Amino acid sequence: MKIKPYGDTLNDGKVQLSFTLPVERSPKGIAAAKEIAKSMGLINTSVVHSESIENGFSFYIVYGTTINAIEFDEIHVEEITQTALSRKDIEKLISEKLGREIVFVGASTGTDAHTVGIDAIMNMKGFAGHYGLERYSGVVAHNLGSQVLNEEFIKEAIEKKADVLLVSQTVTQKDVHLKNLVELVELLEAEGLRDKVILIVGGARITHEIAKELGFDAGFGPGSFAEDVATFAVNELINKK
Repeated sequence: MKIKPYGDTLNDGKVQLSFTLPVERSPKGIAAAKEIAKSMGLINTSVVHSESIENGFSFYIVYGTTINAIEFDEIHVEEITQTALSRKDIEKLISEKLGREIVFVGASTGTDAHTVGIDAIMNMKGFAGHYGLERYSGVVAHNLGSQVLNEEFIKEAIEKKADVLLVSQTVTQKDVHLKNLVELVELLEAEGLRDKVILIVGGARITHEIAKELGFDAGFGPGSFAEDVATFAVNELINKK
């Protein structure tokens, strides 16, 4: 099945782009924004919004139409297929299948100072009505906060005898998150710990496919909650038992 972006009518190819250019907002800057969109293969381009954002920089929103279509059925994505269980069902699974408490250690690692993601998964109050791991019976959750160096993260994981390591990565400029995640995997392997823990990463630009490529067991992107993470982790621990 071939598909194109949808705007006003099915498969009309209408798209919207937004970007910043290192030039002042001016008629020439607006023309440059249109040319950028055309160079991407768009036709019937128009700049519907432009503004100055800083000395020497300007922001644009451009509408256009793509003539390209893709074959949807040929796309293959590695994803987590298991359905998230409820908190009560997860607690029951831990009690009946593992028979012990499981230890989660989580942090925003490297230079990442954002804690919204890791807090949503781990803190008792959770997020959007989804309680965090601290509220789960049978779970011991240690939230180390932000800007935790990989070496310190691993040290804490060893001391707390972690079963599951949770890493949150929000800062992604220049792919710093990828470098940090690769370093963590390499350090765990050097310590002989990689196969002894369930390693999970989450963040705005994280997918399960990217996580697997980097050497993690799972990756969770936007829209994920504690139930998603706990269901995966508990089932993995049961399978390893």
